[in-house]
Amino acid sequence: MSAVLDTREAGFEAMTLADLDSVLVIERAAYDHPWTAGNFADSLRSGYQGQVLRAGSELLGYFVAMKGVDEVHLLNLTVAPACQGQGWGRLMLDALALWSRGQGAQWLWLEVRMGNERAQKVYLRHGFRRVGERRGYYPALNGRREDAIVMSLKL
Repeated sequence: MSAVLDTREAGFEAMTLADLDSVLVIERAAYDHPWTAGNFADSLRSGYQGQVLRAGSELLGYFVAMKGVDEVHLLNLTVAPACQGQGWGRLMLDALALWSRGQGAQWLWLEVRMGNERAQKVYLRHGFRRVGERRGYYPALNGRREDAIVMSLKL
């Protein structure tokens, strides 16, 4: 069941280290192999673009992206499980694309788990194209590895 939120004041804020406890609650609920606090902290300290999306005090989701010369690489985009299916992922992709264009990027890149068909559909609907695969890219259950699909979007 999806949460019903008052979204009149939904907006983006820069992710800070103070957000990590809330971010980690969502990250751990959403994934079998979540990012760690260290992954997020290292990304923020490295100057990567981190944004949280809130409706009032409710954290709806977040993304982390790394700027390159003429491209941006999406490293993590997560919608709180209770808020999935309400368009928040598309909204975050729109915000990321807008920021990326402002940084002079020509392309957005990402990897997505082969088994994450829901996310793949969101990315495809947003205009991303499948351009390759990375074998054994993600950790999986029982010490196994899962392939990633590489996707790109021309901005």
